[in-house]
Amino acid sequence: MVARGEIARFWSLESLHLVSSDGGAESSALADDNGSEEDYSYEDLCRANPRYLQPGGEQLAINELISDGSVVCAEALWDHVTMDEQELGFKAGDVIQVLEASHKDWWWGRSADREAWFPASFVRLRVNQEELAEGSSGTPGEEPVEDAGRGRHKHPESKQQMRTNVIQEIMDTERVYIKHLRDICEGYIRQCRKHTAMFTVAQLATIFGNIEDIYKFQRKFLKDLEKQYNQEEPHLSEIGSCFLEHQEGFAIYSEYCNNHPGACAELAGLMKQGRYRHFFEACRLLQQMIDIAIDGFLLTPVQKICKYPLQLAELLKYTAREHSDYRNIKAAYEAMKNVACLINERKRKLESIDKIARWQVSIVGWEGQDILERSSELIHSGELTRVTRQGKSQQRTFFLFDHQLVACKKDLLRRDVLYYRGSTDMDAVELVDLEDGRDGARTLGVRNAFKLVSRTGDEAHLFCAKKPEDKARWLQACRDERRRVQEDRAMGMEISENQKKLAMLNAQKAGHGKSKGYSGGCPSAPPLQSLRPVHQRHVTVPASLPQQQVFALAEPKRKPSLFWHTFNKLTPFRK
Repeated sequence: MVARGEIARFWSLESLHLVSSDGGAESSALADDNGSEEDYSYEDLCRANPRYLQPGGEQLAINELISDGSVVCAEALWDHVTMDEQELGFKAGDVIQVLEASHKDWWWGRSADREAWFPASFVRLRVNQEELAEGSSGTPGEEPVEDAGRGRHKHPESKQQMRTNVIQEIMDTERVYIKHLRDICEGYIRQCRKHTAMFTVAQLATIFGNIEDIYKFQRKFLKDLEKQYNQEEPHLSEIGSCFLEHQEGFAIYSEYCNNHPGACAELAGLMKQGRYRHFFEACRLLQQMIDIAIDGFLLTPVQKICKYPLQLAELLKYTAREHSDYRNIKAAYEAMKNVACLINERKRKLESIDKIARWQVSIVGWEGQDILERSSELIHSGELTRVTRQGKSQQRTFFLFDHQLVACKKDLLRRDVLYYRGSTDMDAVELVDLEDGRDGARTLGVRNAFKLVSRTGDEAHLFCAKKPEDKARWLQACRDERRRVQEDRAMGMEISENQKKLAMLNAQKAGHGKSKGYSGGCPSAPPLQSLRPVHQRHVTVPASLPQQQVFALAEPKRKPSLFWHTFNKLTPFRK
């Protein structure tokens, strides 16, 4: 944290005081018609559950549990797609066992019998940690099959306590979330609007989006939750109806999440200038906000909307079928899962377009419109033999995206260099599976073949795979491409023109001055190491901690070095 005195040298804290012209405290412009500002103070929230607000509190709690030999589980808020062998890939909702949380940005965990690093901001810790074996799979709401060794979970008091734990987490995190939203609106937005020489109206709209509307909505939602919360017996609380009554209101998050990548890009540009860094830090200190950078605060709505279905799934698990709130909780879980699914899919596509743009820049001799004009996802790739009408065979590397199939030719000497050789419009063709034998149109003997036949004319593209399993993968990929196109249309999944242009611009800047090749436009993976971190009480953290990469929804820029963990193991003296 930067000292208050140091900030004052660069920015006047006094100039940010929330005092109106008449000398009184500036009143909140965000109060809605249903009531006044929340009565929860920072101190009250810290006393209620300190790990939610104090920097590093959750991390310390995890390390204490792991040190005591407890099993700590987390659930994925959204997909983590990676090609790095040192990272743990997972899908939204997957359960990850946390084995080490010494580093604030990257944790070490196990999923599907594999151990690797994963970004801490992508997961939510489970409330009830003691039942890993029964909780790692199954449909929410279904009773787990328990043996004699786990008979204690059948006890009504135990299940009531677990339901109480989840209810309490929902209430506590909701109150803390309101505090964070209020800090953003009063600590950042209000101050930015006062300094018109630094921020334009358009810049503020880009950076903060509709977060003030989200704040107003969440205040109403929390008030309804408080009415349904049974303070004396929390397990009897009936909060399912609150989610159902407000489910249409949660659609407000779609706009915010769509805007978030652009907000991160705009903020990253401003943060290159010292006066903006010092201004935002001064705002944070004046508002007495926790020690998190502004990009971390702006990520909280994205995390929150993806956390709701995980909380409701856990609540449903510990809600008996005869409970008066069971049906509402189940319906609320399904509703919030659909909202989070759309946001997760959009996040995945936004990450995908950056990779696709870098790939296009690496292709030699690209012709026609940019690939992002029509496509946003790579579905499958591999080598096929294309057979022309004249019977000529052409070995090509094909890349199947949504809406189009791109053909490339490898350089004879440098096999990592690809030359553009055309594309096929997948919207204008139909997939035809061919049996081994002669192709009637070309009177050729073919094996492992399939066709893409024009819907309007007599044009057909014949492809042959090397093996039957290769052909099966291509057939399935083509079917998946059609299915995903239909799903995108049904969900209204579109990438804005500005986001496409920004992705191409960044890719062109990154590829400028480099030799064009297949791997030239993609970031190289760190060197593989056979070393793995030691799961113990004290692990040495690297001296320079990685900063969060705000453009990719705050995914950390790089993982901690494995060397430091192994070095600690070999150190004979420990504190």
